[in-house]
Amino acid sequence: MAYVKERIYESMFIIAPNVPEEEREKLVEKTRSIIEERVKGKIDKIERMGMRKFAYEIKKFSEGDYTVIYFRCDGQHLQELENFYRVTPEIIRWQTFRRFDLEKKERKAQREKAAAETSEGEGGTES
Repeated sequence: MAYVKERIYESMFIIAPNVPEEEREKLVEKTRSIIEERVKGKIDKIERMGMRKFAYEIKKFSEGDYTVIYFRCDGQHLQELENFYRVTPEIIRWQTFRRFDLEKKERKAQREKAAAETSEGEGGTES
């Protein structure tokens, strides 16, 4: 099997305000399990932002419950997440995109760490 590089993604979705809090929590957990099981991703962070006002009405609502999930995957099964959002009526808006900035930052940190390790190993005696 060919190695496919793991990429960092951010997925933001808005749950309708008329959904009870307990159901909203269940939806966030369901989204987490979709990412882990179907998308085969690893969750880095889930940020529940709570109720926020919209700049304009969306599906006759003026506010919604925002959640942002940062996760890593190879991108091959990302459509599974989009399909889940599409068929879930309580989720009124969503967007998933790749975070090139976070990937670049991580690669830079790894290069710096590798450079520090090689410079430490050069001039001394190892125990």
